[in-house]
Amino acid sequence: MWKLKTEDASTERLLQFVGGYFFFYIITGISVKYFQDVVGMHSMEYLVYSTAGSTLLATAIVLVLRWYKLESIRMITWGSFTFPSELLYIIPSGIMTAVVVPTTTLLYSFKGISVMVAMTIMRGSVIIIGRIVDAIQIKLGVLKKKVYWEENMGVIFAVLAVSLKILTGGSGGGANPFTSTPVMVIFFSYIIAYAIRIYIMNYYKNTRPKESHVDNNKSFFAIEQIVSTFTIWAVSGILVFLALKNNWTGERMTPFVKSFTNPVPRYGSAMFWGCAYGIVAFFSVFLFMFKGRTATFAGLVNRLTSLVAGTFSTLLFALIWGGKWPEIIDWISLFFIFIAVGFLSRAEKKRMVELKIKHEV
Repeated sequence: MWKLKTEDASTERLLQFVGGYFFFYIITGISVKYFQDVVGMHSMEYLVYSTAGSTLLATAIVLVLRWYKLESIRMITWGSFTFPSELLYIIPSGIMTAVVVPTTTLLYSFKGISVMVAMTIMRGSVIIIGRIVDAIQIKLGVLKKKVYWEENMGVIFAVLAVSLKILTGGSGGGANPFTSTPVMVIFFSYIIAYAIRIYIMNYYKNTRPKESHVDNNKSFFAIEQIVSTFTIWAVSGILVFLALKNNWTGERMTPFVKSFTNPVPRYGSAMFWGCAYGIVAFFSVFLFMFKGRTATFAGLVNRLTSLVAGTFSTLLFALIWGGKWPEIIDWISLFFIFIAVGFLSRAEKKRMVELKIKHEV
């Protein structure tokens, strides 16, 4: 039976996070398509307005609820300042988040570059990153758990699912992104930032004391969110100032600056629906840092949920606004995703037995 109040680290709690992530990711996916394809808003304009709504909402919530209170395992004193040692890596994680948020949309904004290819390399890379992080942290003794063979099989089928269209020469159009220098700069910025962030999240999770008086995941998310929001808006402000001062123009720079100086109609609606991405951020981090799970498992759950939600948002957009329907190869890819989910389900059952034996749940 579905329980509203679930135990920390339980499968029921995991499914609740997956459900929340899935629901709000669908809204996010539909909003992007609606404002760009139906309303006709430029991708850079929508990026500004949706980011404004999502960052302001998420930051307001963590400030009001005071989630930023951190229970540190070691305090550091620099001169007259004493602060938690964890800030030395949570702040960089927030900066990396500020890189991930805009680069995700920027990769889709280049004409002639296949959105399908961009999505594939992004999601596939994050899945692989999780497995690499586990290997490193196991070797360093940070992670005390082993990666089950079912989790490794999940990685194989997940990567196959996101790569299937390219491997089979499926349609999707667009030039090879690896021939574009700007695209490669943005892509590697995304991958490097995500790799650092996933490593930091798992280092933090795996070094928390078993007995804690606060929700460590909420504390991490709050500080990371505050830093990322400040970074995004500080950098945006500097870019707008420099662009206006030096008369910078371009395919992306011009609509970016105009979104601040001359807001387009319905920018308020874009901000409102962009808030869904801010809610997604909560569930995304909580899944990545889910207690008692490996980075491999958590990363797979996170990315596979987004893949399935992306398919549902495509279906809904096609039904309501006449958008493009998923192709046969997309359904085959979804089939491989469900195989990966099957392996993850087996891994989850084994992990719960292990956690109960160790009295971690």
